[in-house]
Amino acid sequence: MTLNRYILGSTIVAALGGLLFGFDTAVISGTEDALRQVFSLTESQWGFTVASALIGTILGSVIAGKPAERYGRQPTLLGLAVLYFISAAGCGLAWDWWSLLGFRFIGGLAIGGASVVSPMYIAEISPAQVRGRLVAVSQLNIVGGILVAYFSNYLIAQILGAGHPLAWRWMLGVVAAPSVLFFLCVLFIPESPRWLVKQHRREEALSILEKLGGAQPKQVLNEIIESLHEESVAAGERFFQAKYRVPILLAITIAAFNQLSGINALMYYAPHIFKMAGAGADSALLQSMAVGGTNLIFTVLALSVIDHFGRRKLMLVGSIGYILSLSSTAWAFYTYGTDFTPLGGKVVLISLLVFIASHAFGQGAVIWVFISEVFPNRVRARGQALGSFTHWIMAAAISWSFPMIAKVSGGHTFAFYAVMMILQLAWVLKMMPETKGVPLEQIQRKLGIE
Repeated sequence: MTLNRYILGSTIVAALGGLLFGFDTAVISGTEDALRQVFSLTESQWGFTVASALIGTILGSVIAGKPAERYGRQPTLLGLAVLYFISAAGCGLAWDWWSLLGFRFIGGLAIGGASVVSPMYIAEISPAQVRGRLVAVSQLNIVGGILVAYFSNYLIAQILGAGHPLAWRWMLGVVAAPSVLFFLCVLFIPESPRWLVKQHRREEALSILEKLGGAQPKQVLNEIIESLHEESVAAGERFFQAKYRVPILLAITIAAFNQLSGINALMYYAPHIFKMAGAGADSALLQSMAVGGTNLIFTVLALSVIDHFGRRKLMLVGSIGYILSLSSTAWAFYTYGTDFTPLGGKVVLISLLVFIASHAFGQGAVIWVFISEVFPNRVRARGQALGSFTHWIMAAAISWSFPMIAKVSGGHTFAFYAVMMILQLAWVLKMMPETKGVPLEQIQRKLGIE
């Protein structure tokens, strides 16, 4: 179907939360050497510095659903833009390690909130036929933000010099600029029609559905009303009960596997990993940009086919790619240890580029689409929050532990991730349902929820 400017513009604006998500996630990777020196950080303290944002992300993913339900999706996105700005400006001006941790934590609140609200909003304004591609725009912006962060770090390092005392402040503080742009753009997007129906504002909801250009807006409105007719009862309904067991298990499992691949270890520590494989400082930053570029290219590819091939097939292809690339990375670290040759370094680079391509084409494109689809309307906010909470709990654990574990054995680290991806492949084959092209109101029936 042809998308009108209204729905496309609203999707792009909401997905800017994803760009800031990716930017803020990856930007700290270029500051490792400077922060270690300035604040005299140990391996554990450096890991905690990285994980401090993720701790905020865990909390943000849990609480974001409440303001999104009470005040609406659009006002919540505005609040997230403010948090992004405060975090970026504060990190750039941090006066000691504790203040840096505090502002990183605030940024984590924004990331966690964006991981819940941006895909939720896009899913709720999207026609079923193109919902996968539109929700995946958020993921496209996330990986775009990651690439911009790597490029920004490299550019600042080249302009000021990697060892310049202000370089790390500019690297962390530059995120403030797109945060302001995000805030201004969100002012012009509509509220979610599904949220408006929950507030008994049906005429407004119908008006927005008509502007969004989907087929038969009155029928869509009636389907939303039908799915929410027990809202007053559902508001006090327990979320963790047998009726919702299947979507709960699906959300927890896909979110946990996402991080057990080791993706956040690569996102946060890419320059460090390439240095472990024998690269110099400038070369490590360039190789990180190659990772970001590959991520973007394969995300665009996945975005173009997710509603044609479906979620399951992308996960199958991605899982196989994960297993092959992580296994070869583990082999390289077992073979070369701390004495990498140029050939060994190339093996690691090529393997990790295959890894990031596999992630972008599989888990990266599917996770937020899938989690936003498997829960019925009346508990979608809580379900989205649960998936994000699981994702960020695992992300914090992986990111905090990586510097300490990798120092002991890079081979063991990547071999563990490979084994986890073998388990993911088995889960996709045995447990994961296909949701492409199914209206949100019908998915709950497909999963046995009435």
